[in-house]
Amino acid sequence: MVIGVTGGVGTGKSTILQILKEKYNAVIIIADDIARDLMMPHEASYEAAVRYFGEDILTEGPGSPIDRAHLAQIVFHDPEKLEALNNMTHPLVKTKIRSLIDAYQSEGRGLIVLETAILIRAGYLDIVDELWVICADYETRVQRLMASRGYTREKTDSIIRSQMSDEEMTQYAALVIDNSRSIDFTEEQIRQHMLQIL
Repeated sequence: MVIGVTGGVGTGKSTILQILKEKYNAVIIIADDIARDLMMPHEASYEAAVRYFGEDILTEGPGSPIDRAHLAQIVFHDPEKLEALNNMTHPLVKTKIRSLIDAYQSEGRGLIVLETAILIRAGYLDIVDELWVICADYETRVQRLMASRGYTREKTDSIIRSQMSDEEMTQYAALVIDNSRSIDFTEEQIRQHMLQIL
């Protein structure tokens, strides 16, 4: 079974992944990690990005790593370039994820979990058997991000507003997890659902 896990920033998706890995022997695929790997020198996304943006996005000239902060700054202020970057990277990430899922399934892995904050928007619903949406109340999310990433309240607020709302995401969900309270409360929600599907 392939479960997709998504949710806005600060909802605690990594906590859910940890529970699934430790208690249900799930193999975890994190789309952001795949995307980062494919942006390494000589990988597919790297080559595409350098062709499009030029060598100014590299740290030290030909063959060196991409300066991710510089690239982020370029696309942040230019929706057309952001779309171009997404169009060149998302299909490659999706292809790699499909191949990983196939490999894990051929090994007989029973539970595969795919996590990405943009699971719905990036078109991954066709890859997963069911979608879990992780939610937490606004203040909890703000406090988590201020503590873990050093974000200001203003920055946190702008990031939350830029993402899909809980209401938009939950219409696709087989399970909505309230991750605002204790770890025991979160684990019990997962346990109850697992009793139904495994």
